[in-house]
Amino acid sequence: MPSSNPPQIVLASTSPYRKVLLSTLTSSFVCTSPSADETAQPDEAADALAQRLARAKAESLINHHPYSLIIGSDQVASLNGHCLGKPGNYDNAFTQLSMSSGQIVSFFTGICLLNSQSGKYQLDVVQFDVRFRQLTKEQIHHYLLREQPYDCAGSFKSEGLGIALFEEMRGSDPSSLIGLPLIRLTHMLMNEGIDILTLE
Repeated sequence: MPSSNPPQIVLASTSPYRKVLLSTLTSSFVCTSPSADETAQPDEAADALAQRLARAKAESLINHHPYSLIIGSDQVASLNGHCLGKPGNYDNAFTQLSMSSGQIVSFFTGICLLNSQSGKYQLDVVQFDVRFRQLTKEQIHHYLLREQPYDCAGSFKSEGLGIALFEEMRGSDPSSLIGLPLIRLTHMLMNEGIDILTLE
């Protein structure tokens, strides 16, 4: 195996949001659907769940991509210690946003970079907090009809109209809120000898 050839970058996700985010760093990657049981373990904290699933998604592809850097990521939203999943439909999204109104919701995004040749991995979780405005039922209703964020944890798209739901955003990496912490990922890739700024 020629060492002069850089390893392939694989995104263990079919999420269009993560794909768009990674494409801002490089176009040289492929997306593959991972296999992972996303059921939370009893009393598992949101940050621990996000890290575990990020690693599980990356590891699920290790045999399919033998000379690759596999990126696994997963996001868990937490409101007062309770996890908020993807709503899936209008009613669940309405309930989530109603609960989040005036509250701080913490988003924990796990990130794993697995070198499938060496078996070594880097693993981290990035926290980003959002304080929601006091939202009326009418505001929530109109927002959901306009963006339909039913496949998004927390029931919003911060890169779109969802920004209008917030009073304040706190965190070191805004891309983590969308689902892939690019600042942390860039550092992990550099540890593997991949300099995004000089990558062709």
